[in-house]
Amino acid sequence: MIEFINHHQVPLRSETDILVIGAGSAGCLAALAARQSWKYEVMLVERYGFPGGTSTQMLDTFYGFFTPGEAPKKIVAGLADTIVNELDQTGDIFLRPNTYGAGTGVNYNPERLKYVWDRKISEAGVRFLLHTTLVDVVKEGAEKQTCVFWNKSGFFKIRAKRVIDASGDADFCHLGGFSYEIAGESEPAQSMTTTFRMSNVNLDKFRQAGSKNMMNEKMKAAFETGSYALPRKEGSAHEMCQKGCISTVAVKVGDLNALNVEELTLAEIEGRRQAFVFEDFFRKEVPGYEESKIIGLSHQIGVRETRRVYGEYRLNKDDCLSGSIPPDSIFLCGAPIEDHRKAKNGENETFWQYIPDNGVYGVPYGTIVPKGSELAWVAGRCFSATHDAHASCRSMAQTMSMGQAAGLAATLSLDEDMSAHTLDVSKLQSKLQQTGVLLEVPPILADTSRNGWRNNFRKQ
Repeated sequence: MIEFINHHQVPLRSETDILVIGAGSAGCLAALAARQSWKYEVMLVERYGFPGGTSTQMLDTFYGFFTPGEAPKKIVAGLADTIVNELDQTGDIFLRPNTYGAGTGVNYNPERLKYVWDRKISEAGVRFLLHTTLVDVVKEGAEKQTCVFWNKSGFFKIRAKRVIDASGDADFCHLGGFSYEIAGESEPAQSMTTTFRMSNVNLDKFRQAGSKNMMNEKMKAAFETGSYALPRKEGSAHEMCQKGCISTVAVKVGDLNALNVEELTLAEIEGRRQAFVFEDFFRKEVPGYEESKIIGLSHQIGVRETRRVYGEYRLNKDDCLSGSIPPDSIFLCGAPIEDHRKAKNGENETFWQYIPDNGVYGVPYGTIVPKGSELAWVAGRCFSATHDAHASCRSMAQTMSMGQAAGLAATLSLDEDMSAHTLDVSKLQSKLQQTGVLLEVPPILADTSRNGWRNNFRKQ
């Protein structure tokens, strides 16, 4: 508890059945899932001025819907499909082929996605507060959790029967006394990235000159000769929904702690500096970029991992590489271990390790339940996993799946008057499957052509 806040003097603003903290893709899906039956009141609280988190702040591609490789399968469905379907209705998606190793991505317009999240949340009747930050968790009994927030209206409390921590940094679990690991304590944390977008790119000229392979050869040469102060010798630049525009994952900021505000400040400044070094490099060295300019930076630097909660089960590397689906699985993952780390002695800057056999594993329910939790779940990148497993299971299709599972678990726990850690997982699995969630590997291959989503996977 933060000692300088006298929580007895903080007014109680409202009470709710289910409180979701953080409106990233995981939190939004958690809130939407919890409201599907319209049986329980749901509040969703977000510190920024728009929903979506990573999906709208810094990225423009959903990964994890498809397995990588030459025989891709679509392994994530359910409520996550409805979000992509909304974007598809207005022509704001296309399937991007497996050009960087993680499998086919669903490229989308992040500005349109903000509006889709807004509308879905509103239509579901979720009580939504933006510009609102969690500052404390108060223990006031075994049956409810009381959270203290701050926004422009001042300090206030929200009391909830169930809480889903989708804050990314596990802020609720940290303030509520749950145990966790901080990334970087036992092995290097994954690097942070400021994404940037460039307009007026001649993509035909870029492709004719060799596309990705050509770009990476030039990056490697610039890095090794020092002709440009690039932070890495490989990266990605891919086409966007907007004509003549590209988005990048090229900036690399390591060895700074995103939970320390002074270090996070330095990371933000360094990320922006690197972005404009890349702009200079692209314009002068990469065919097709001669007339291009940066038109936008990510809303904040992209943070891959900070706190990882210790759950009733902790996903580990062996779980991923086993390619097995445990009986208590709540969603599937086929994403490789993709570890963006500090390079050593010539090794690749991004470490890849693919899932063998059918290329898919199941993620147990216990990974979204903090150890011993009665009333709380986690969803998103703060879920219970080791560093290696986290590097596989952090794709947004998987974090949306976590959110849907957590939202339905919260409603089921209210229905059955059960705690989070004693919940009947078979009943949760039944609820998930009723909404279209896949808990078995589908036998059919996916169409991952540019319009493959519309042709094969659209839910009518």
